[in-house]
Amino acid sequence: MQRIRSIFEPMVFGVCEYLGEKMHIPSYRIRLFFIYTSFLTFGSPVFIYLGMAFILNIRAYMNRCKRSSIWDL
Repeated sequence: MQRIRSIFEPMVFGVCEYLGEKMHIPSYRIRLFFIYTSFLTFGSPVFIYLGMAFILNIRAYMNRCKRSSIWDL
C-alpha cells in the first residue's frame, strides 16, 4: 500500500493534504471521503476537487511572484 501511495501522491494536486492540515484530519480520510462521495453522487465532488486544485495552484503561483523581485525574472 505504501508503494502505491508513493507513486500516486506526487501526481495529485495536494488538495487532500492541504485540507487535512487545515482541519487537523489525516489526509487519507479526506481522500476516502472524496472517493465515497464521488460514487454516491456520480462524480460531482471531482469538480469540487479540481476547482480547489486550481485555486491552490493560483495561490502558490501568487506567493512565488510575491517572493521574487523584478531582478529575479
